[in-house]
Amino acid sequence: MEEKMTVPMIRTSLPGPKAKAIIERDAKVVSPSYTRDYPLVIARGEGATVEDVDGNLFLDCTAGIAVTATGHSHPDVVHAIVDQSKKFLHMSGTDFYYEPQVRLAEELSSIAPMQGPHRSFFGNSGTEANEAALKLARYYTKRQNIVAFLGAFHGRSMGSLSLTASKVTQRKGFSPLMPGVFHAPYPDPYRYTGSLDACAAESIRFIEQQLFVHLVSPDEVAAVIVEPIQGEGGYIVPPPAFLQQLRELTTKHGILLIVDEVQSGMGRTGRMFAVEHTGVQPDIVSIGKGIASGLPLGVATARAEVMSWPPGSHASTFGGNPVACAAALATIGLLRASLVRNAETVGAHLMAGLKELMSKHPIVGDIRGRGLMIGIELVRDRTTKERADRERNALVQECFRRGLLVLGAGRNAIRLSPPLVLTTAQADTTVAILDDALGALSL
Repeated sequence: MEEKMTVPMIRTSLPGPKAKAIIERDAKVVSPSYTRDYPLVIARGEGATVEDVDGNLFLDCTAGIAVTATGHSHPDVVHAIVDQSKKFLHMSGTDFYYEPQVRLAEELSSIAPMQGPHRSFFGNSGTEANEAALKLARYYTKRQNIVAFLGAFHGRSMGSLSLTASKVTQRKGFSPLMPGVFHAPYPDPYRYTGSLDACAAESIRFIEQQLFVHLVSPDEVAAVIVEPIQGEGGYIVPPPAFLQQLRELTTKHGILLIVDEVQSGMGRTGRMFAVEHTGVQPDIVSIGKGIASGLPLGVATARAEVMSWPPGSHASTFGGNPVACAAALATIGLLRASLVRNAETVGAHLMAGLKELMSKHPIVGDIRGRGLMIGIELVRDRTTKERADRERNALVQECFRRGLLVLGAGRNAIRLSPPLVLTTAQADTTVAILDDALGALSL
């Protein structure tokens, strides 16, 4: 990669010949269940820039789906990985002890968004973190039912898939799913006609007056699981009162509150965890994606009183792998030193630039988010708020052709979740490319 290259440079038609050849090989041997929005075949990455196999340079506003929090191949993370790899690669923390896992649990306790003491369970992904949280909630409360939210994404394994309600294609063909899961509407201020407080109250009212009256008794609900900002559902930021009232509701009925911070956590919103913006303290927090800067790791961290299950009740052969733990420790150090603050300041700069696009492009209905977790919702008419789903898909492609990597979220929004090392200059480039790509859409 060219030294200090921070702007896109497209040298070939897309996909280039090398990328096309690899994609053709992929089609023959890799599961067709994967979703590839555009033909990017990465060769290497550095910071917020990636290079494909044909030498094309892209500005990455996906971070591998919000994973490479510290940027691609941050030298501190790479050093930690190499150093631990020279010592030992694996010893299974479920049957043996090693200090990196203990140290990571201590670090997580120091940053957890609720009062301690805490304990942590280590898995390999966000969905495993949610599976652990789900099992733990049932074990601790001796209750069986769970409340989740429409638009939510908590994973694709059978338990977490039962909680997920983002896209029907994720559930189609896999029924029956886990019983005892009930879904409530997630408050969407952009599509609600009343005040923010009324928007929050409407969702809480549905749980209290519909679910708890007609479908499930609150004393049989083990937990409510919620994303403090909905990720795949559209990067929807609920009113602050929503999580506060949800905490009050769960406390009233002895229900655990699980906050899914897999996508919104680890500094992305300008706080270590997005729930911190509301002052709400959960009972369990699920962590994944950005925690190890690209190595597979998922964690369920809970109040120590809650994580009281006995040996053998839940475990993972590879969870908390020592190399992944080393990467996570380096990641947390970088987040604390500068990257959480960078997410806040550069995120505000990027948000301001994006909002200026609204006056130029009527198709942009809403710009929302916190830090470097930003959603852009496209509509065909700002009055009716008709969803511009086809246009959203076209915008993703137009950005790719111009050297900007973005992904969709929800039915008609795109998400910007760049590495937290993004600079203000790269944020300005992002806005400029989006401006050009929006102008190319035929409405």
